[in-house]
Amino acid sequence: MVPPISASRLFLAAAGAVLVRPRLWGVGINTWFRMLPSGWWSKPPFLPLPAREFLEFRMVTMYGGDGSSTPDLYAADVVAWLDWCKSWKSGEE
Repeated sequence: MVPPISASRLFLAAAGAVLVRPRLWGVGINTWFRMLPSGWWSKPPFLPLPAREFLEFRMVTMYGGDGSSTPDLYAADVVAWLDWCKSWKSGEE
């Protein structure tokens, strides 16, 4: 069984890491909104948070096993991933 993944905990760790890296703001915001389920504004808790099932799937595919990790790894991994997304979209190597 996958432990509960807190979208808000992941968001805070990632946002804190991205906040000090303005070059990642655009790709970070774009990526966040791409993860949101359709009609998120019409269902409680009325917050732009990814679906729990989606986060569980991504955590297991990222970290293996039960998908558990620590917030400091979340932040570092999100920054590395956003750097990759930015360079991939721009065609940089």
